[in-house]
Amino acid sequence: MVKDCLEYAKKCVSCQLHSNFIHQPLEPLHPTVTSWSFHAWGLDFVGPITPKSFAGHIYILAATDYFLKWAEAVPLKEVKKEIVIDFIRVNIIFRYGIPRYIITDNGRPFYNKLMDKLCAKFGFMQHNSSMYNTAENAMAEAFNKTLCNLLKKSNTFASHRDTRRTHCQGQCPLRLEELEALDGKRLEAQQQLQYYQACMIRAFNKKV
Repeated sequence: MVKDCLEYAKKCVSCQLHSNFIHQPLEPLHPTVTSWSFHAWGLDFVGPITPKSFAGHIYILAATDYFLKWAEAVPLKEVKKEIVIDFIRVNIIFRYGIPRYIITDNGRPFYNKLMDKLCAKFGFMQHNSSMYNTAENAMAEAFNKTLCNLLKKSNTFASHRDTRRTHCQGQCPLRLEELEALDGKRLEAQQQLQYYQACMIRAFNKKV
């Protein structure tokens, strides 16, 4: 079964289509250095996503820790600054403690008076990416890319999950493909048998 799983993974079309390819020329790296875990978080929105979820969510608010690369994400139906404030309070501060930095872009959901009040209340700083390079928040952008690829791959297997379960349930995909190929092999064997029987009849009639 392990061998079948490895072979299937090598031939997975969705993995080939949505895998990460580096198209940018080589440039010197300038990583953001953090001293300890949950010291700095990068926030960004993903979306709008099509098709939307069954609950009507079309956006994802994601936060990534710069030290551990730990990520927190929540699905959203709309982008609002109040939602961002609640996300930072509940998913970051109350769960992992007060960070030192919050790194975001210059969008209105992140850059507003409510965010300034939150920073002043809990004593952390907000850093914004430069206007000419909105994708400067590299950590959040990298997680967003990984998340989008995972969503694309999961949609590829949606039809497999929605199929009616039969007595073959639990078989690995390669075994199911072999079972589907049995009909063609049976037809080919039947045609060969009919051809062999016709040859035998002709040979017998010649002797008679």
